[in-house]
Amino acid sequence: MKTPMKVAVTGAAGQIGYSLLFRIAAGDMLGEDQPIDLCMLERDNEASIKAARGVMMELDDCAFPLLNKVCSTSDPSECFRDADIAMLVGARPRTADMQRADLLAANAQIFVQQGRAINNVAKPDIKVLVVGNPCNTNAYIARKCAPNINPKNFTAMMRLDHNRTLTQVAQKINCKVTDIEGLCVWGNHGGTMFPDLTHSTVKGKPVMTMIDKTWYLSDLVPTVAGRGGAIIKARGHSSAASAANAAIDHIRSWIKGSNDQIVTMAVPSDGSYGIPEGLTFGFPVVCKDGDYEIVKGLEIDDFHKEFFAKNIKALEEEKAIVDEIIAKS
Repeated sequence: MKTPMKVAVTGAAGQIGYSLLFRIAAGDMLGEDQPIDLCMLERDNEASIKAARGVMMELDDCAFPLLNKVCSTSDPSECFRDADIAMLVGARPRTADMQRADLLAANAQIFVQQGRAINNVAKPDIKVLVVGNPCNTNAYIARKCAPNINPKNFTAMMRLDHNRTLTQVAQKINCKVTDIEGLCVWGNHGGTMFPDLTHSTVKGKPVMTMIDKTWYLSDLVPTVAGRGGAIIKARGHSSAASAANAAIDHIRSWIKGSNDQIVTMAVPSDGSYGIPEGLTFGFPVVCKDGDYEIVKGLEIDDFHKEFFAKNIKALEEEKAIVDEIIAKS
């Protein structure tokens, strides 16, 4: 039997967390031979603590063979101590009257604290996935507050955007999602993200020869960018099961490899493709042996650069706001 891996999940009693925990415990993320120590971080208030207690009871009642230990705490240091993986799901949601700067300021307090706790008590090679939005900038905050951890180990989730694009394309050209290769989503998880089909193929045939460019720009791109809002309008709540599924996909690919296939991860830029170094930016990556590498050498033209510029602008504006907050923290 393998040594248990400790997985820390924040906001675990929320909708995404609730959809996530049982799949982790069942082995969907790390495999059916990997025991799990699961620790949930919840806010220090009666409602959150009570909800987390109920989730723990349900996890117990499932009698998962792989679940070696489960705990819940409101102390970040206890939650992240010796953690192998951290999934930062909990974040301050944006309300209707909240400005972007106010949202960033509220989340900065959360991710500064969590980044410092990870820096002080987690395993040095911990892998961190930020799900809570704005996830790219929240991942940047946590990374900046954890100087002892390899910056490369702080990532943000754009796999949901990747999965959404896969399905839209598969439905459009009547193929299986597994037939599509080389697809990625560049940039920021937000309205400026760029689903890129220009390097993707279906059974060796370029996707761009199988679709209409008008549909691509006028339908696909806004559909993927606005999918979260459409789901809220349809079901009255934000994406939960699909977000949890994407988080599982992200970590599973990172840990177990992507089988030489391109997947999307938001990672610290190394300067590739002219993206300013250090921005947490969605890139095409290939995962192998518990690591990832940004795919290099893809042809980038003015069509791409226009979308890149919008994403860089949005992320640099957010970075300027949170840099000031971090400096004062």
